[in-house]
Amino acid sequence: MSLPPRGPTAGEKELLETARAGDEGAYRRLVEPHRGELHAHCYRMLGSVHDAEDALQEALLRAWRGLARFEGRSSLRSWLYRIATNTCLDSIDKAKRVLPVDFPPADASAGPGEPLVESTWVEPYADQALGLGEGLAGPEARYEQRESVELAFIAALQHLPATQRAALILRDVLSFSAREAADMLETSVPSINSALQRARATVEKRLPEQSQQATLRDLGDDGVRELVESYLDAWERQDVEAVVSMLTEDAAFAMPPLQTWFSGREEIGTFLARWPLSGAWRWRALRVRANGQEALAFYSWDPESESYRRFALNVLTLRDGKVAEVDAFLTRTTEDPDREVLARLPEQEFDPRRVDLAFERLGLPEELSARER
Repeated sequence: MSLPPRGPTAGEKELLETARAGDEGAYRRLVEPHRGELHAHCYRMLGSVHDAEDALQEALLRAWRGLARFEGRSSLRSWLYRIATNTCLDSIDKAKRVLPVDFPPADASAGPGEPLVESTWVEPYADQALGLGEGLAGPEARYEQRESVELAFIAALQHLPATQRAALILRDVLSFSAREAADMLETSVPSINSALQRARATVEKRLPEQSQQATLRDLGDDGVRELVESYLDAWERQDVEAVVSMLTEDAAFAMPPLQTWFSGREEIGTFLARWPLSGAWRWRALRVRANGQEALAFYSWDPESESYRRFALNVLTLRDGKVAEVDAFLTRTTEDPDREVLARLPEQEFDPRRVDLAFERLGLPEELSARER
């Protein structure tokens, strides 16, 4: 993908003049082509879809108010990224977003729990619904666009100080030059290069050897389909042995917003056999994509409605032809910290925010019939 011209295009100049005269419709047409990538940028910066939307809305409001100050020395895209980046920097607080695997693993025999916590978690991202592009954003990028929203990458970013985070995203994801990044962050090129060097060292230590995009290419469409559909089928048959056989030895199973997660095939097998695959519940799942990764949207049987109702979005991380990590983003909630209650989450109430993130943004149905798949 080639980089955009330095100044506004002819079409943008015309819309700019109209927007500066107070035409909000012209302004919307001006920024709409950039909305999807700006949303993804805010998500990378903040690790939260809802926070990203708040930041993007604020950034576009700032841009609208500042149109008169846009002199056209940079591209419109660069100017919008400058505003969005600084809006995100203003909203980053001391509490970083993480995944449960940043905490010690739990004893599977005790069941899910320890329990619902006030920590903030990295949220799943409906990248396909937002039209995130394929490939690199530019010749200087080190990460593909879909690679840059994978869960491991987003979680690694959240461990960076805010300025390092911004520097790495602007340079290695979005392919802005060091001078452009320095201008956006109102600092010097040496400062950007120093921040980028430190950020790369931190992120590379936290990332797996191979991204999910590379893993999916290695497996090929047929290999991915066979693995994921076999895993799905084993879940629906409640075949614990078959599910465990498709996990790597060091697999992880996490369930945000529970802090609890389980490490290794044996521990995961114990958890599955005693709780979700004990026979107490019935499951159906739809194969989807989220965070640039394979995912399964799980529905649990509800006897009152005689249908399968939304339960969790399981984002899968694959490695060596097996499932290496499952991040099951739950949609049910309870204020009762009792582990026995938490172990029966399929019977609890829906959390509207989590339903929105895990199902509605992916365009998934509210329920599945007894025969539907």
